[in-house]
Amino acid sequence: MSSRTKPRRPGACHPAVLLCCLLGATVAHAAPAVFLAPALGSTREVTVSGRVYRDAPSPGSSTLARNLRRLTAGNWEGAPLQLSFAGQTAELRSGQDGRFEVTFRAPDGGPGFLAGLHEVRARAPGAEARTPVEVVADEAPFFVVTDFDDTLGQTNVLSARGLFTSALLQDADTQPVVEGMAEFVRCLSTGKPARPGVAVVSGSPVQYGPRMMRFLARNGFPFTGLYLRNLGPGTLRGYKQPRIRQLLTQMQQPVVFVGDSSEHDPEVYAEMREAFPERVQHIYIRKVGHAEDAARFEGMVLFDAPAEAAWHAVRHGLASEACVRAAFPEPPAESPSR
Repeated sequence: MSSRTKPRRPGACHPAVLLCCLLGATVAHAAPAVFLAPALGSTREVTVSGRVYRDAPSPGSSTLARNLRRLTAGNWEGAPLQLSFAGQTAELRSGQDGRFEVTFRAPDGGPGFLAGLHEVRARAPGAEARTPVEVVADEAPFFVVTDFDDTLGQTNVLSARGLFTSALLQDADTQPVVEGMAEFVRCLSTGKPARPGVAVVSGSPVQYGPRMMRFLARNGFPFTGLYLRNLGPGTLRGYKQPRIRQLLTQMQQPVVFVGDSSEHDPEVYAEMREAFPERVQHIYIRKVGHAEDAARFEGMVLFDAPAEAAWHAVRHGLASEACVRAAFPEPPAESPSR
């Protein structure tokens, strides 16, 4: 990798958080709230996670105010919680920063959880949340793990100004989508007897969970589990690998990775391929910068336009040709190969 074009450090402070710290932003808050992230699970095991806020942010009058209030909402450590899923109930208390995580397991000897969308419910004093989880059928041919920033949504992480704008001055309705990525992901996840699940594993802060859920739905992405970063000293680096390992341990299917070249997706996915050599089917990397060193992308599909990745997926049996042809009528003149 050229010393002149080093990616932003994986532990670099999110600009919105840095601004809040520097300005000592004072925000208006309201009643307690629970954020419950949508998730993927298997027919044997479903893990759900989220965060409890003691004084959740009230809506701001501007995009900047809303983003600042999201990032500075007061966390509730030790909040009593009750989570319910598929007839099971778990009681616990939120941990550091109000975080919580619960794993529900199907009874031994039973048929397991039914494949498809289900609802998880969480209750805390003065707050309640519901979110869908998708149980992926055992027969699904694979599942998809994708990055978000500059993979699905345009964040411009290589530009300090662009990243600042995306983090603080845009929201779900104004952040630009990466054109064609919703169609590519949708064609990976549809047109099969059993639907592959999709998980977004991202370095974006967990406080932006509701914003990202709205962005994905608004731009036509299929249902995705959402696994975001808990900002803090313990997540300066290596924050994606534990979540991906957890998913690969819980799910029995192979995985297809989707990311971009701007930061460390190629290195993270290569590490996972080394750890799970029989599980990784393909790795798709969108070219958005720092692509000079070909060694970073060994054995991966490096693409400029989603149409290239989509038609490559058709040739390798990962995507329905009918779906891809409807989204990208003509195959690119030059498509990536592996």
